[in-house]
Amino acid sequence: MRKFRKFMMETAFNRIHAYNKLKKFKGNNNYLNIVFGIFDVLATIISFLIAYYIRDHFFAHSVTYTNQYIILGILIIPTWLLLLKTTNLAVIPRTSRYLTIFFNFARFSLVGFLIILFYTFIFRLNEVSLGLIFLFAVINMIILYSIRIVTFKLFKYYRANGHNLHNTLIIADAFSETFIEKILNQKEWGFRILMIMSDSKLIKAKFGDKIRVIPERANIKSLIDHDIVDEVVYSKNRINHSKIQSIIKTCEEIGVIFRMQSDLSPMSTTNAHLAYFEEVPLLTFMNTPSNSLALAWKSILDLLLSSAILIFLSPFLLIISILIKLDSKGPVIFKQERVGLRGRKFYIYKFRTMVINAEKIREQLENQNESDGPVFKIKNDPRITRLGKLLRKTGLDELPQLYNVVKGEMSLIGPRPPLQKEVEEYERWQLRRLSIKPGITCTWQIIPNRNDVLFENWMKLDLNYIDNWSLKLDFKLLIKTIKTVLLGTGA
Repeated sequence: MRKFRKFMMETAFNRIHAYNKLKKFKGNNNYLNIVFGIFDVLATIISFLIAYYIRDHFFAHSVTYTNQYIILGILIIPTWLLLLKTTNLAVIPRTSRYLTIFFNFARFSLVGFLIILFYTFIFRLNEVSLGLIFLFAVINMIILYSIRIVTFKLFKYYRANGHNLHNTLIIADAFSETFIEKILNQKEWGFRILMIMSDSKLIKAKFGDKIRVIPERANIKSLIDHDIVDEVVYSKNRINHSKIQSIIKTCEEIGVIFRMQSDLSPMSTTNAHLAYFEEVPLLTFMNTPSNSLALAWKSILDLLLSSAILIFLSPFLLIISILIKLDSKGPVIFKQERVGLRGRKFYIYKFRTMVINAEKIREQLENQNESDGPVFKIKNDPRITRLGKLLRKTGLDELPQLYNVVKGEMSLIGPRPPLQKEVEEYERWQLRRLSIKPGITCTWQIIPNRNDVLFENWMKLDLNYIDNWSLKLDFKLLIKTIKTVLLGTGA
């Protein structure tokens, strides 16, 4: 640990870059990060206009307006987007000092200033005032820093009041005392300690009255399988390489984040990066999509598209509701508890496609189940109503789940949320499909005659989606889903 800290002190400039890029514990607020990124760009445009106004009205020599200023303004927009992405300054940190934030934006503005000077040389923008460029850089730094401080304080208040929390299991010894106290005291970090695995008498005596402390001989695999655990943190003075390797594998199997607070391990892995709790370095292992900018776009697009579709299709949804009422007795909307992100329970909404006593009838049909896994499927299910067959064939019965997307419980694209009793029958490797937010549609939903697909292949399709996720893939699946709905090939 001492060698590591000495190294970090000797490479201060690189440390700031590492801080900007890696010191982010990502919660469910990714879509807000992209919103603030857009606000930053808008603030930059306003900064440019303010600089132009000040330079033109308050200095002896007024600025001669030319098209070159428009060209420069257009160049600034993609440049600032790229800079915000590469420095991660569009992301709201969970932990940071105000002075550090100021230094980061000062450095950001300096780099931006030099890039603009480069633009004036390359594109021969000789009529652009250098004084205006300098004034813009200063104003932009002040405005962006002010916005970030305000949003940082708002997020600290939001997390301190119990929102956007990550459930954490800490593997600890006496060395971990200060670290655990920091997490408990710094509520704005947004971490809830579910339990501590430790044989330390000090840890048990100090935290045992408010946190469940269990012995290290406990089966960690069983613990994270039966509790909603987002992250496992190994915080011990001594490293047990074989045990850590085993824990990493256990976490990777179901997509739980693993962090290690100790000297850097020589273990080689492609999904590890360094993150910080203030001055505490943590080696972090993730086996789920980690592109924060792309994930932020996914979240905000989910919110905007689902809201727009609900509003646009509201007359059509009303017609379907009336037809369901006319077709059979019972409620229009079917509500059922499902399992979401890492075991979180929520209620899914669908247009009712079955008779009202469908669950009781299912017990009589168990011996006719045509699925080879825990899922119950019958090709000609007698419980499905006449209208229900059409709704299922086109996938229109899933439309009310757009409300689940708006609530943040689901995504437009992602593995389908299973029933609890189905999850209980999963093999361990299949649990990793719960490591990302469930969706209305995914790869399995767009396959013709999807009910003929073997359960194991269905699970592999979902894991392949997780391993190869991108916004481009989501877009392709969305287009294919629309095609499936129009052609009615999803039955």
